[in-house]
Amino acid sequence: MSDYDTTDTGTDGADHVVVEEHTDGSATMIDDTDGDGVANEVAYDTDGDGVADRVFTDTDGDGRLDTEVVDSNHDGTPDAMYADTDGDGRIDYVATDTDGDGQFDVVAADTDGDGVADAYGVDTDGDGVIDRVAVDHNEDGRIDAVASDTDHDGDLDTVTYNDAPSDPNPLAR
Repeated sequence: MSDYDTTDTGTDGADHVVVEEHTDGSATMIDDTDGDGVANEVAYDTDGDGVADRVFTDTDGDGRLDTEVVDSNHDGTPDAMYADTDGDGRIDYVATDTDGDGQFDVVAADTDGDGVADAYGVDTDGDGVIDRVAVDHNEDGRIDAVASDTDHDGDLDTVTYNDAPSDPNPLAR
């Protein structure tokens, strides 16, 4: 058995948030922020502590929940984010907080829509800024180029090519 609470978050007098509280202490919140009858956000509190552990959001307003944020260790800070940025129904962007500081420090992206990650970013010094990016341009499964912020000014300024066909200046090797 579940209890339902509804809340009017707008000015039209209609309820836009439905919270379902389950007997095991967990809860589900469904939020229709624009009142169109389609959920813009669905959040789950799986352990009943009052903090959402999984949140699905429609970030582009197309009526599809395209981004999931997960708090897997239940500390109230997101540990991972999964997103469908091109609307094809498949995850093409993943970000994770590997050191537990509350900032995503590793990202992977499928930039060409083939279902395989081909660009990766890492915050190597823990300052919240991605300072190393690796790319597999030719999709052979090997990293072709790595761009780094070697002077820590926030700009990627050094590129190392690991694959001769992707090097724009092969004679400089």
